[in-house]
Amino acid sequence: MAKKPSKKPAPKKKPTLPKSLHTALKSAPKAARKTVRKSVQPATKGSKSRRKRVAKSDVLDRLWKVVMTRRDADPAMSHSARLLSRGMPKVAQKFGEEAVECVIEAVSGNTTALIAESADVLYHLLVVWVCAGVDPSKIWAELERREGVSGVAEKAARRVLVNAVATRKIP
Repeated sequence: MAKKPSKKPAPKKKPTLPKSLHTALKSAPKAARKTVRKSVQPATKGSKSRRKRVAKSDVLDRLWKVVMTRRDADPAMSHSARLLSRGMPKVAQKFGEEAVECVIEAVSGNTTALIAESADVLYHLLVVWVCAGVDPSKIWAELERREGVSGVAEKAARRVLVNAVATRKIP
């Protein structure tokens, strides 16, 4: 019998980094270079490592559900419970602080800190929603309603709506 030729798996290609990142990594510490290179390793379709690295948009819905479960939790055991137990003024203040920190990092150009602060802003926004009794599905529906509408037209329509509804300033 003729011997079957063995099929060797194709050698794994090293991922190529964008030139700007490659240049920046030259001066970075060895540990940072290793971390960045590891994070850009290609993953096979459907592999666990790929699923861990690809952020899913439904993470906000899952986080909202977690914060909802913490409403009645012990404030000593949960940051969300502690915030919610202090009421909307404190929840809103904390959200504002995080938003300002996010803006500061954006203006300073610190992308890594901007990512961390953006996550903080989103978390604290969800806490505001929970405190106010707002379901994220209402926000998603509003975003879908605005999708494809010119920002200029949407803002003009909002101005008419705001003028029609009485608003009050925060004391």
